Amino acid sequence: MEGILLNELSYPVLTVITFLPLAGALMILLLRNTAQIKWLALATTIATFIASLPVYKYFDKTTHLMQFVETHSWIPVWNINYRVGIDGISVLFLFLAGILSILCVTVSWKAIQTKTKEFYISLLVMETAMMGIFVSLNVFLFYLFWELTLIPMFLLIGVWGGPKRVYAAVKFILFMLAGSVFMLVGIIVLYYAGGRTFDIIELSKISYPAGLQFWLFLAFFAAFAVKMPMFPIHTWLPDAHTEAPTAGSVLLAGILLKMGAYGFLRFSFPMFPHAVQMLFIPLLILSVTAIIYGAYVTLMQNDLKRLIAYSSVSHMGFITLGIFTLNQAGIEGGILQMINHGVITGALFLCVGMIYERTHSRMIKDYGGLFKTVPVFTVFFAIFTLAAIGFPGMNAFVGEFLIISGAFKANMVIAAFSILGVILGAIYMVWLYYRVALNEINSTTKSRLFDLDLREIATLVPLVVLVFLIGVQPNILLSYMHVSVEHLLEQVHTTVVSDTNPLYDSAIGIAQYIRELFVWI
Repeated sequence: MEGILLNELSYPVLTVITFLPLAGALMILLLRNTAQIKWLALATTIATFIASLPVYKYFDKTTHLMQFVETHSWIPVWNINYRVGIDGISVLFLFLAGILSILCVTVSWKAIQTKTKEFYISLLVMETAMMGIFVSLNVFLFYLFWELTLIPMFLLIGVWGGPKRVYAAVKFILFMLAGSVFMLVGIIVLYYAGGRTFDIIELSKISYPAGLQFWLFLAFFAAFAVKMPMFPIHTWLPDAHTEAPTAGSVLLAGILLKMGAYGFLRFSFPMFPHAVQMLFIPLLILSVTAIIYGAYVTLMQNDLKRLIAYSSVSHMGFITLGIFTLNQAGIEGGILQMINHGVITGALFLCVGMIYERTHSRMIKDYGGLFKTVPVFTVFFAIFTLAAIGFPGMNAFVGEFLIISGAFKANMVIAAFSILGVILGAIYMVWLYYRVALNEINSTTKSRLFDLDLREIATLVPLVVLVFLIGVQPNILLSYMHVSVEHLLEQVHTTVVSDTNPLYDSAIGIAQYIRELFVWI
Protein backbone atom coordinates (compact mmCIF):
# COMPACT_ATOMS: atom_id res chain seq x y z
CA MET A 1 0.00 0.00 0.00
CA GLU A 2 1.25 3.47 -0.88
CA GLY A 3 2.75 5.33 2.06
CA ILE A 4 3.79 2.17 3.91
CA LEU A 5 7.06 0.28 4.18
CA LEU A 6 6.88 -3.24 5.62
CA ASN A 7 9.96 -3.81 7.79
CA GLU A 8 11.23 -7.30 8.47
CA LEU A 9 10.04 -8.14 11.98
CA SER A 10 7.99 -11.24 12.73
CA TYR A 11 5.94 -9.75 15.57
CA PRO A 12 3.82 -6.60 16.11
CA VAL A 13 6.56 -4.57 17.75
CA LEU A 14 4.64 -1.28 18.05
CA THR A 15 1.66 -2.97 19.71
CA VAL A 16 4.02 -4.65 22.17
CA ILE A 17 5.73 -1.35 23.00
CA THR A 18 2.40 0.42 23.43
CA PHE A 19 0.53 -2.07 25.57
CA LEU A 20 3.31 -3.74 27.57
CA PRO A 21 3.16 -0.95 30.22
CA LEU A 22 -0.61 -1.41 30.46
CA ALA A 23 -0.09 -5.14 30.98
CA GLY A 24 2.38 -4.31 33.76
CA ALA A 25 -0.19 -2.00 35.36
CA LEU A 26 -2.78 -4.80 35.36
CA MET A 27 -0.28 -7.16 37.00
CA ILE A 28 0.45 -4.58 39.70
CA LEU A 29 -3.27 -4.62 40.55
CA LEU A 30 -2.79 -8.16 41.86
CA LEU A 31 0.12 -7.27 44.17
CA ARG A 32 0.09 -6.00 47.73
CA ASN A 33 3.76 -5.93 48.63
CA THR A 34 5.20 -2.44 48.08
CA ALA A 35 8.67 -3.69 47.14
CA GLN A 36 7.22 -6.09 44.56
CA ILE A 37 5.11 -3.28 43.08
CA LYS A 38 8.17 -1.05 42.63
CA TRP A 39 10.31 -3.76 41.09
CA LEU A 40 7.54 -4.85 38.71
CA ALA A 41 7.02 -1.24 37.60
CA LEU A 42 10.76 -0.86 36.98
CA ALA A 43 10.96 -4.20 35.17
CA THR A 44 8.00 -3.21 32.96
CA THR A 45 9.50 0.11 31.88
CA ILE A 46 12.90 -1.50 31.21
CA ALA A 47 11.25 -4.34 29.25
CA THR A 48 9.31 -1.79 27.18
CA PHE A 49 12.50 0.07 26.32
CA ILE A 50 14.31 -3.17 25.41
CA ALA A 51 11.34 -4.21 23.25
CA SER A 52 11.70 -0.93 21.32
CA LEU A 53 15.38 -1.48 20.44
CA PRO A 54 14.69 -3.51 17.25
CA VAL A 55 12.72 -0.53 15.92
CA TYR A 56 15.85 1.64 15.93
CA LYS A 57 18.02 -1.17 14.54
CA TYR A 58 15.79 -2.05 11.58
CA PHE A 59 14.45 1.44 10.90
CA ASP A 60 15.05 2.52 7.29
CA LYS A 61 16.36 6.11 7.32
CA THR A 62 16.23 6.46 3.55
CA THR A 63 12.44 6.66 3.22
CA HIS A 64 9.63 8.87 4.49
CA LEU A 65 7.14 5.99 4.41
CA MET A 66 5.49 4.72 7.57
CA GLN A 67 7.27 1.69 8.97
CA PHE A 68 6.37 -1.33 11.15
CA VAL A 69 2.73 -0.69 10.18
CA GLU A 70 0.00 -2.85 11.71
CA THR A 71 -3.61 -2.67 10.54
CA HIS A 72 -6.60 -4.46 12.06
CA SER A 73 -10.31 -3.90 11.58
CA TRP A 74 -11.82 -2.31 14.68
CA ILE A 75 -15.17 -0.55 14.15
CA PRO A 76 -16.11 -1.32 10.52
CA VAL A 77 -19.39 0.60 10.56
CA TRP A 78 -17.44 3.86 10.99
CA ASN A 79 -14.47 2.70 8.91
CA ILE A 80 -12.24 2.80 12.00
CA ASN A 81 -9.16 0.59 12.01
CA TYR A 82 -6.52 -0.07 14.62
CA ARG A 83 -3.56 1.20 12.65
CA VAL A 84 -0.12 2.03 13.99
CA GLY A 85 3.21 2.91 12.41
CA ILE A 86 6.14 5.29 12.73
CA ASP A 87 8.27 7.54 10.56
CA GLY A 88 11.54 9.40 11.10
CA ILE A 89 9.85 11.93 13.37
CA SER A 90 7.75 9.78 15.66
CA VAL A 91 10.47 7.16 16.21
CA LEU A 92 12.51 9.68 18.23
CA PHE A 93 9.70 10.27 20.70
CA LEU A 94 9.33 6.56 21.38
CA PHE A 95 12.94 6.55 22.51
CA LEU A 96 12.49 9.62 24.73
CA ALA A 97 9.29 8.30 26.31
CA GLY A 98 10.92 4.96 27.02
CA ILE A 99 13.97 6.49 28.74
CA LEU A 100 12.01 9.00 30.83
CA SER A 101 9.51 6.36 31.99
CA ILE A 102 12.32 4.30 33.50
CA LEU A 103 13.79 7.33 35.26
CA CYS A 104 10.38 8.33 36.63
CA VAL A 105 10.13 4.96 38.37
CA THR A 106 13.61 5.19 39.90
CA VAL A 107 13.25 8.80 41.10
CA SER A 108 9.96 7.90 42.82
CA TRP A 109 11.45 4.92 44.66
CA LYS A 110 11.58 6.68 48.05
CA ALA A 111 9.67 9.87 47.28
CA ILE A 112 6.26 8.18 47.03
CA GLN A 113 5.19 6.75 50.37
CA THR A 114 1.38 6.70 50.06
CA LYS A 115 -0.86 4.86 47.60
CA THR A 116 2.20 3.31 45.99
CA LYS A 117 0.24 0.81 43.92
CA GLU A 118 -2.01 3.48 42.43
CA PHE A 119 0.96 5.72 41.70
CA TYR A 120 2.87 3.17 39.64
CA ILE A 121 -0.29 2.07 37.85
CA SER A 122 -0.82 5.71 36.85
CA LEU A 123 2.76 5.94 35.58
CA LEU A 124 2.43 2.81 33.44
CA VAL A 125 -0.95 3.82 32.02
CA MET A 126 0.63 7.17 31.15
CA GLU A 127 3.44 5.38 29.30
CA THR A 128 0.93 3.41 27.25
CA ALA A 129 -0.94 6.60 26.35
CA MET A 130 2.30 8.40 25.35
CA MET A 131 3.48 5.53 23.18
CA GLY A 132 0.05 5.26 21.60
CA ILE A 133 0.02 8.89 20.53
CA PHE A 134 3.29 8.61 18.64
CA VAL A 135 2.44 5.38 16.82
CA SER A 136 -1.20 6.09 15.88
CA LEU A 137 -2.02 6.27 12.19
CA ASN A 138 -5.75 6.58 12.78
CA VAL A 139 -7.20 9.90 13.95
CA PHE A 140 -9.78 8.19 16.17
CA LEU A 141 -7.09 6.10 17.84
CA PHE A 142 -4.86 9.16 18.21
CA TYR A 143 -7.66 11.06 19.94
CA LEU A 144 -8.30 8.19 22.38
CA PHE A 145 -4.65 8.11 23.45
CA TRP A 146 -4.56 11.93 23.52
CA GLU A 147 -7.42 11.98 26.03
CA LEU A 148 -6.06 8.99 27.94
CA THR A 149 -2.98 10.98 28.96
CA LEU A 150 -5.23 13.34 30.92
CA ILE A 151 -6.45 10.76 33.42
CA PRO A 152 -3.12 9.57 34.90
CA MET A 153 -1.62 13.08 34.82
CA PHE A 154 -4.69 14.46 36.60
CA LEU A 155 -4.23 11.79 39.28
CA LEU A 156 -0.46 12.32 39.57
CA ILE A 157 -0.98 16.02 40.22
CA GLY A 158 -4.16 15.78 42.28
CA VAL A 159 -3.22 12.85 44.54
CA TRP A 160 0.56 13.01 44.93
CA GLY A 161 1.14 16.71 44.32
CA GLY A 162 1.91 19.66 46.59
CA PRO A 163 -0.32 21.74 48.88
CA LYS A 164 -2.29 23.30 46.00
CA ARG A 165 -2.52 20.06 44.04
CA VAL A 166 -6.31 20.02 43.67
CA TYR A 167 -6.38 23.52 42.20
CA ALA A 168 -3.53 22.71 39.83
CA ALA A 169 -5.09 19.39 38.74
CA VAL A 170 -8.50 20.92 38.05
CA LYS A 171 -6.95 23.82 36.15
CA PHE A 172 -4.90 21.36 34.10
CA ILE A 173 -7.89 19.21 33.17
CA LEU A 174 -10.12 22.17 32.30
CA PHE A 175 -7.55 23.69 29.94
CA MET A 176 -6.88 20.33 28.29
CA LEU A 177 -10.55 19.47 27.81
CA ALA A 178 -11.33 22.92 26.42
CA GLY A 179 -8.73 22.45 23.70
CA SER A 180 -9.74 18.84 23.03
CA VAL A 181 -13.37 19.79 22.35
CA PHE A 182 -12.30 21.93 19.40
CA MET A 183 -10.08 19.15 18.07
CA LEU A 184 -12.95 16.65 18.35
CA VAL A 185 -15.15 18.93 16.25
CA GLY A 186 -12.32 19.23 13.74
CA ILE A 187 -11.91 15.44 13.62
CA ILE A 188 -15.61 14.96 12.86
CA VAL A 189 -15.49 17.56 10.05
CA LEU A 190 -12.28 15.99 8.73
CA TYR A 191 -13.93 12.56 8.70
CA TYR A 192 -16.69 13.71 6.35
CA ALA A 193 -14.51 16.05 4.28
CA GLY A 194 -11.96 13.26 3.76
CA GLY A 195 -14.41 10.69 2.41
CA ARG A 196 -15.51 9.10 5.70
CA THR A 197 -12.13 7.82 6.81
CA PHE A 198 -10.01 8.33 9.91
CA ASP A 199 -6.81 7.08 8.28
CA ILE A 200 -4.09 9.71 8.72
CA ILE A 201 -2.16 8.66 5.61
CA GLU A 202 -5.28 8.86 3.41
CA LEU A 203 -6.42 12.15 4.93
CA SER A 204 -2.99 13.65 4.22
CA LYS A 205 -3.37 12.95 0.50
CA ILE A 206 -6.58 14.95 0.08
CA SER A 207 -6.63 18.56 -1.12
CA TYR A 208 -9.16 20.41 1.03
CA PRO A 209 -10.73 23.79 0.19
CA ALA A 210 -8.58 26.67 1.41
CA GLY A 211 -11.24 28.03 3.75
CA LEU A 212 -11.94 24.63 5.23
CA GLN A 213 -8.22 24.23 5.87
CA PHE A 214 -8.23 27.50 7.77
CA TRP A 215 -11.08 26.51 10.11
CA LEU A 216 -9.73 22.99 10.62
CA PHE A 217 -6.29 24.38 11.34
CA LEU A 218 -7.79 26.59 14.07
CA ALA A 219 -9.74 23.66 15.54
CA PHE A 220 -6.64 21.50 15.85
CA PHE A 221 -4.53 24.52 16.81
CA ALA A 222 -6.72 25.03 19.90
CA ALA A 223 -5.76 21.60 21.25
CA PHE A 224 -2.12 21.68 20.19
CA ALA A 225 -1.50 25.22 21.46
CA VAL A 226 -2.98 24.47 24.88
CA LYS A 227 -0.96 21.29 25.21
CA MET A 228 2.41 22.89 24.33
CA PRO A 229 1.48 25.45 25.85
CA MET A 230 1.77 28.47 23.54
CA PHE A 231 1.55 32.06 24.76
CA PRO A 232 -0.91 33.35 26.00
CA ILE A 233 -2.71 30.10 27.00
CA HIS A 234 0.19 28.84 29.08
CA THR A 235 -1.08 29.73 32.55
CA TRP A 236 -1.93 26.16 33.55
CA LEU A 237 1.69 25.04 33.16
CA PRO A 238 3.43 26.75 36.12
CA ASP A 239 0.76 25.53 38.56
CA ALA A 240 0.82 21.97 37.20
CA HIS A 241 4.63 21.79 37.25
CA THR A 242 4.91 23.34 40.71
CA GLU A 243 2.39 21.02 42.37
CA ALA A 244 3.11 17.79 40.48
CA PRO A 245 5.39 15.13 42.00
CA THR A 246 8.81 14.87 40.40
CA ALA A 247 7.77 12.05 38.06
CA GLY A 248 4.73 14.04 36.96
CA SER A 249 6.84 17.11 36.21
CA VAL A 250 9.34 15.04 34.22
CA LEU A 251 6.65 13.43 32.04
CA LEU A 252 4.81 16.72 31.67
CA ALA A 253 7.91 18.59 30.51
CA GLY A 254 9.53 15.70 28.67
CA ILE A 255 6.61 14.28 26.70
CA LEU A 256 3.21 15.92 27.16
CA LEU A 257 4.35 19.39 26.08
CA LYS A 258 5.79 17.85 22.90
CA MET A 259 2.48 16.31 21.90
CA GLY A 260 1.22 19.68 20.67
CA ALA A 261 4.24 20.29 18.44
CA TYR A 262 4.04 16.70 17.21
CA GLY A 263 0.37 17.31 16.34
CA PHE A 264 1.35 20.26 14.14
CA LEU A 265 3.77 18.03 12.23
CA ARG A 266 1.45 15.04 11.96
CA PHE A 267 -1.82 16.87 11.14
CA SER A 268 -1.51 20.60 10.39
CA PHE A 269 1.40 20.50 7.95
CA PRO A 270 0.30 17.65 5.65
CA MET A 271 -3.46 18.22 5.90
CA PHE A 272 -3.79 22.02 6.09
CA PRO A 273 -0.71 23.30 4.24
CA HIS A 274 -2.44 26.34 2.77
CA ALA A 275 -3.52 27.53 6.22
CA VAL A 276 0.01 26.95 7.54
CA GLN A 277 1.47 29.12 4.79
CA MET A 278 -1.14 31.82 5.37
CA LEU A 279 -0.54 32.01 9.12
CA PHE A 280 3.14 31.22 9.54
CA ILE A 281 4.19 34.86 10.10
CA PRO A 282 1.68 35.41 12.95
CA LEU A 283 2.75 32.08 14.43
CA LEU A 284 6.42 33.08 14.24
CA ILE A 285 5.59 36.32 16.05
CA LEU A 286 3.65 34.43 18.74
CA SER A 287 6.64 32.12 19.14
CA VAL A 288 9.11 34.97 19.63
CA THR A 289 6.71 36.61 22.06
CA ALA A 290 6.63 33.39 24.08
CA ILE A 291 10.44 33.18 24.00
CA ILE A 292 10.97 36.69 25.38
CA TYR A 293 7.98 36.74 27.74
CA GLY A 294 8.78 33.30 29.18
CA ALA A 295 12.42 34.22 29.74
CA TYR A 296 11.56 37.57 31.33
CA VAL A 297 9.01 36.06 33.73
CA THR A 298 11.48 33.30 34.61
CA LEU A 299 13.89 35.95 35.92
CA MET A 300 11.30 36.95 38.52
CA GLN A 301 10.72 33.50 40.04
CA ASN A 302 11.76 32.50 43.56
CA ASP A 303 10.48 28.91 43.40
CA LEU A 304 12.78 26.33 41.79
CA LYS A 305 10.06 24.35 40.03
CA ARG A 306 8.16 27.46 38.99
CA LEU A 307 11.33 28.90 37.49
CA ILE A 308 11.93 25.78 35.40
CA ALA A 309 8.25 25.75 34.42
CA TYR A 310 8.34 29.29 33.05
CA SER A 311 11.60 28.55 31.28
CA SER A 312 9.69 25.81 29.45
CA VAL A 313 7.33 28.45 28.05
CA SER A 314 10.36 30.16 26.52
CA HIS A 315 11.88 26.92 25.27
CA MET A 316 8.63 25.77 23.69
CA GLY A 317 8.55 29.14 21.93
CA PHE A 318 11.87 28.21 20.32
CA ILE A 319 10.39 24.90 19.21
CA THR A 320 7.36 26.48 17.51
CA LEU A 321 9.66 29.11 16.02
CA GLY A 322 11.68 26.36 14.37
CA ILE A 323 8.65 24.40 13.19
CA PHE A 324 6.92 27.36 11.56
CA THR A 325 9.99 28.61 9.70
CA LEU A 326 8.85 26.14 7.03
CA ASN A 327 12.40 25.24 6.06
CA GLN A 328 14.59 22.18 6.62
CA ALA A 329 16.97 23.66 9.18
CA GLY A 330 14.24 25.21 11.31
CA ILE A 331 11.97 22.17 11.44
CA GLU A 332 14.82 19.75 12.12
CA GLY A 333 16.08 22.10 14.83
CA GLY A 334 12.60 22.27 16.33
CA ILE A 335 12.26 18.48 16.43
CA LEU A 336 15.77 18.07 17.84
CA GLN A 337 15.03 20.73 20.45
CA MET A 338 11.92 18.82 21.51
CA ILE A 339 14.15 15.88 22.39
CA ASN A 340 16.74 18.16 23.98
CA HIS A 341 14.15 19.95 26.08
CA GLY A 342 12.79 16.61 27.29
CA VAL A 343 16.28 15.54 28.34
CA ILE A 344 17.42 18.81 29.94
CA THR A 345 14.23 19.99 31.61
CA GLY A 346 13.44 16.46 32.72
CA ALA A 347 16.91 16.32 34.29
CA LEU A 348 16.45 19.69 36.02
CA PHE A 349 13.14 18.54 37.51
CA LEU A 350 14.83 15.33 38.68
CA CYS A 351 17.53 17.41 40.38
CA VAL A 352 14.98 19.65 42.07
CA GLY A 353 12.99 16.63 43.20
CA MET A 354 16.05 14.99 44.71
CA ILE A 355 17.05 18.06 46.70
CA TYR A 356 13.42 18.68 47.71
CA GLU A 357 13.26 15.21 49.29
CA ARG A 358 15.97 16.36 51.70
CA THR A 359 14.89 19.91 52.52
CA HIS A 360 11.15 19.93 51.69
CA SER A 361 11.59 23.40 50.27
CA ARG A 362 11.48 24.66 46.70
CA MET A 363 12.33 28.27 47.54
CA ILE A 364 15.65 29.42 46.11
CA LYS A 365 16.39 31.55 49.20
CA ASP A 366 16.53 28.39 51.31
CA TYR A 367 19.59 27.17 49.43
CA GLY A 368 23.14 28.35 48.90
CA GLY A 369 26.64 26.94 48.92
CA LEU A 370 25.55 23.49 47.78
CA PHE A 371 28.94 22.90 46.15
CA LYS A 372 30.35 22.55 49.69
CA THR A 373 27.62 20.35 51.15
CA VAL A 374 26.48 18.22 48.19
CA PRO A 375 29.29 18.39 45.59
CA VAL A 376 28.12 15.43 43.47
CA PHE A 377 24.65 16.94 43.12
CA THR A 378 26.20 20.29 42.24
CA VAL A 379 28.22 18.77 39.40
CA PHE A 380 25.13 17.23 37.85
CA PHE A 381 23.18 20.46 38.33
CA ALA A 382 25.99 22.42 36.67
CA ILE A 383 26.00 20.12 33.63
CA PHE A 384 22.27 20.49 33.09
CA THR A 385 22.42 24.24 33.71
CA LEU A 386 25.07 24.65 31.01
CA ALA A 387 23.05 22.43 28.70
CA ALA A 388 19.94 24.57 29.27
CA ILE A 389 21.73 27.75 28.17
CA GLY A 390 22.94 26.07 24.97
CA PHE A 391 26.62 25.69 25.84
CA PRO A 392 28.66 24.49 22.81
CA GLY A 393 29.31 20.76 22.88
CA MET A 394 25.98 20.08 24.58
CA ASN A 395 22.70 19.06 22.98
CA ALA A 396 20.69 22.32 23.13
CA PHE A 397 23.39 24.25 21.27
CA VAL A 398 22.78 22.28 18.08
CA GLY A 399 19.01 22.64 18.30
CA GLU A 400 19.09 26.37 18.95
CA PHE A 401 21.63 26.92 16.16
CA LEU A 402 19.43 25.15 13.62
CA ILE A 403 16.30 26.96 14.80
CA ILE A 404 17.85 30.42 14.64
CA SER A 405 19.49 29.75 11.28
CA GLY A 406 16.14 28.58 9.95
CA ALA A 407 14.44 31.64 11.45
CA PHE A 408 16.86 33.98 9.65
CA LYS A 409 15.91 32.29 6.38
CA ALA A 410 12.21 32.79 7.15
CA ASN A 411 12.24 36.35 8.57
CA MET A 412 15.38 38.21 9.68
CA VAL A 413 13.57 40.65 12.00
CA ILE A 414 11.78 37.90 13.93
CA ALA A 415 14.99 35.88 14.13
CA ALA A 416 16.87 38.86 15.54
CA PHE A 417 14.36 39.21 18.36
CA SER A 418 14.64 35.48 19.16
CA ILE A 419 18.32 35.97 20.07
CA LEU A 420 17.18 38.08 23.02
CA GLY A 421 15.60 34.92 24.41
CA VAL A 422 18.97 33.13 24.25
CA ILE A 423 20.60 35.96 26.20
CA LEU A 424 17.86 36.05 28.84
CA GLY A 425 18.00 32.28 29.10
CA ALA A 426 21.69 32.36 29.92
CA ILE A 427 21.07 35.08 32.51
CA TYR A 428 18.32 33.33 34.47
CA MET A 429 20.06 29.93 34.49
CA VAL A 430 23.43 31.34 35.61
CA TRP A 431 21.67 33.48 38.21
CA LEU A 432 19.81 30.39 39.46
CA TYR A 433 23.01 28.34 39.72
CA TYR A 434 24.78 31.13 41.57
CA ARG A 435 22.05 31.44 44.17
CA VAL A 436 21.69 27.70 44.70
CA ALA A 437 25.27 26.45 44.46
CA LEU A 438 27.68 29.35 44.96
CA ASN A 439 25.96 31.72 47.36
CA GLU A 440 26.39 31.67 51.13
CA ILE A 441 25.35 28.45 52.84
CA ASN A 442 21.86 28.54 54.38
CA SER A 443 22.17 27.24 57.93
CA THR A 444 18.51 26.17 58.04
CA THR A 445 18.81 23.60 55.27
CA LYS A 446 22.48 22.68 55.71
CA SER A 447 21.76 20.17 58.46
CA ARG A 448 19.23 18.33 56.26
CA LEU A 449 21.47 17.99 53.20
CA PHE A 450 23.32 14.86 52.15
CA ASP A 451 24.73 13.97 48.76
CA LEU A 452 23.24 11.76 46.06
CA ASP A 453 23.12 8.00 46.55
CA LEU A 454 23.82 5.40 43.88
CA ARG A 455 20.17 5.14 42.81
CA GLU A 456 19.96 8.89 42.23
CA ILE A 457 23.28 9.00 40.40
CA ALA A 458 22.15 6.11 38.18
CA THR A 459 18.96 8.09 37.42
CA LEU A 460 20.87 11.16 36.22
CA VAL A 461 23.77 9.51 34.37
CA PRO A 462 21.75 8.44 31.27
CA LEU A 463 20.64 12.03 30.76
CA VAL A 464 24.22 13.31 31.10
CA VAL A 465 25.26 10.82 28.42
CA LEU A 466 22.48 12.07 26.12
CA VAL A 467 23.44 15.71 26.73
CA PHE A 468 26.99 15.15 25.50
CA LEU A 469 26.26 12.47 22.91
CA ILE A 470 23.67 14.59 21.08
CA GLY A 471 25.84 17.67 21.48
CA VAL A 472 28.88 16.03 19.89
CA GLN A 473 27.08 13.71 17.42
CA PRO A 474 23.68 15.31 16.63
CA ASN A 475 23.44 13.33 13.41
CA ILE A 476 22.54 10.30 15.51
CA LEU A 477 19.07 11.84 15.78
CA LEU A 478 19.05 14.12 12.74
CA SER A 479 19.68 11.19 10.39
CA TYR A 480 16.34 9.69 11.37
CA MET A 481 14.33 12.80 10.51
CA HIS A 482 16.03 14.13 7.33
CA VAL A 483 13.88 12.35 4.75
CA SER A 484 10.64 12.68 6.70
CA VAL A 485 11.12 16.43 7.10
CA GLU A 486 11.93 16.79 3.40
CA HIS A 487 8.69 15.02 2.52
CA LEU A 488 6.76 17.17 5.00
CA LEU A 489 8.07 20.33 3.35
CA GLU A 490 7.14 18.98 -0.07
CA GLN A 491 3.58 18.53 1.18
CA VAL A 492 3.48 22.09 2.47
CA HIS A 493 5.06 23.85 -0.50
CA THR A 494 3.53 21.83 -3.37
CA THR A 495 -0.06 21.91 -2.14
CA VAL A 496 -2.86 22.27 -4.66
CA VAL A 497 -5.94 23.89 -3.12
CA SER A 498 -9.31 22.69 -4.38
CA ASP A 499 -12.21 24.97 -5.28
CA THR A 500 -13.70 27.06 -2.50
CA ASN A 501 -17.26 28.17 -1.82
CA PRO A 502 -18.63 31.44 -0.38
CA LEU A 503 -18.63 30.13 3.20
CA TYR A 504 -14.95 29.22 3.00
CA ASP A 505 -13.97 32.36 1.09
CA SER A 506 -14.70 34.44 4.18
CA ALA A 507 -12.12 32.39 6.08
CA ILE A 508 -9.47 33.27 3.52
CA GLY A 509 -10.17 36.95 4.02
CA ILE A 510 -9.85 36.54 7.78
CA ALA A 511 -6.56 34.66 7.40
CA GLN A 512 -5.13 37.30 5.08
CA TYR A 513 -6.22 40.07 7.44
CA ILE A 514 -4.56 38.36 10.44
CA ARG A 515 -1.35 37.87 8.50
CA GLU A 516 -1.24 41.47 7.24
CA LEU A 517 -2.03 42.78 10.73
CA PHE A 518 0.85 40.88 12.31
CA VAL A 519 3.24 41.90 9.55
CA TRP A 520 2.24 45.55 10.03
CA ILE A 521 2.73 45.31 13.81
